[in-house]
Order: sequence, then structure tokens, then C-alpha cells
Amino acid sequence: MTIAQNPLSVEVTLPREDVALVRVEGYLDVDTATEFQHHLANQLHHGRSHFVLDVSEVPFMDSSGMNIILRIYQETRRTGGSVHILSPTPPVQRVLDLTGVSITVPVSGSFEEALALIDGQQRPEAEA
Repeated sequence: MTIAQNPLSVEVTLPREDVALVRVEGYLDVDTATEFQHHLANQLHHGRSHFVLDVSEVPFMDSSGMNIILRIYQETRRTGGSVHILSPTPPVQRVLDLTGVSITVPVSGSFEEALALIDGQQRPEAEA
């Protein structure tokens, strides 16, 4: 597998000023992890504190991709932010489960669910 055979596509949208929805498509591995990291670092640099990582179109992720998710998780936690993984494919979910990442980083089935978790984290009294 080379990057030419399995390019990575990363699309960032901003549903809110503090939230970056990052849609990833393709293999998230040693060949493509740096590109993924650059997109996330750029959003951190621009003040995003919450990341929703849509990996529903990622058929494969190795430890390189997982490490970047953990790094961005650690960075956002320092500033009161969060990372949420959205709709992982079965192979990606398996990696997340086997490594324990899915225990640390919330996995959501929909963007609305992830946003509700973000809002609950920011304003715990909101749903009183």
C-alpha cells in the first residue's frame, strides 16, 4: 500500500467556531498520518477546542493514526476541549477497542450525539 494507491482525503468544516468536524476518507496509516496531523494542528492553531473525527470512510487505521488521535486528545484536554470519534468502520473500531482508545476517546454514532456530548461537557447544568 502506497500513498498513490490509497490517498487520504481530509475535509474540515466548522459547524461552530469552537468545533471542527474533520471528515477523513482513505487509509490512515504511516504513509498518510502526517497529512492528517497537519490538518488537526492547523485547526488547533486557529483556536478550535473540540474535534469530531468522522472516520466512517476509513477502511484501515494503524498505530500511526491512532497515535495522532491520542495526541490531539491530550492537547485538547489541556485546554478544556475534547475529541470525539464518529462512526468508525468495523476494522477501525476493532483497533480502537483492542488498544483501549475507545475507552478514553468517546465514540459516537452521529454528529448530533457527539455535539450533545460536547455541550454536556461544557455546560453540565444544561440538561437539568
